[in-house]
Amino acid sequence: MSPEFTGFSAQSFAFLRGLRANNNKEWFVAHRDEYQLFIVQPLQALVESLTPLMLRIDPLLEVSPTVNKTISRINRDIRFAKDKSPYKTNQWLAFKRPSKEWQHHPAYFFELSPESYRFGMGFYCADRATMDRLRADVDENPQTFLQAIEFFANGSFALQGERYKRPLKADMPPALQDWYNSKTFYLVSSYSVESQGIPATLADELASAFDVLAPLYRYLSALAQA
Repeated sequence: MSPEFTGFSAQSFAFLRGLRANNNKEWFVAHRDEYQLFIVQPLQALVESLTPLMLRIDPLLEVSPTVNKTISRINRDIRFAKDKSPYKTNQWLAFKRPSKEWQHHPAYFFELSPESYRFGMGFYCADRATMDRLRADVDENPQTFLQAIEFFANGSFALQGERYKRPLKADMPPALQDWYNSKTFYLVSSYSVESQGIPATLADELASAFDVLAPLYRYLSALAQA
């Protein structure tokens, strides 16, 4: 069982900035203890803090507080990448169902970068069939979708993801147009990091935000399985 979540310290971001400036095996090996203490352990504690809520939202979510389950690996897959840097300088956690086709299913996420953090929910890369089902459901039951995105009007999240250049349906109401025209999408809220790091209240901030997103998560989850 992980210790209680106490936030991400200034050392957490110092480690990420150091890794960005020295992205090589020698530097990482010399600072591996810092990676465990200031990155992995706080992420594990954050996962455990959020687990009761996440299982209420969806009992099928993966909640094991381990690397390659809910926590990202720090090693990059460089086999086919132009950038041969061996390590990721952003670290994240994700709550998703343990499925081979998880990319087409909605997931919650929290991500740290050297100077910022962000969190949200949506598709990593929904396929055309999933998005076509969403558009068909919006055509048939627009009010159901509008109810699922009622929270969006408060401006806490930005809608991100690639969109078609031309509207797929010109007469779609403005409130639905960007969603309808998306090839895939996710919602995100982003913040800069203060010099002292991120306090323990982050856990409550995420719990509140993830709960707000729950109606849309459940809508998309049902759609992904249709």
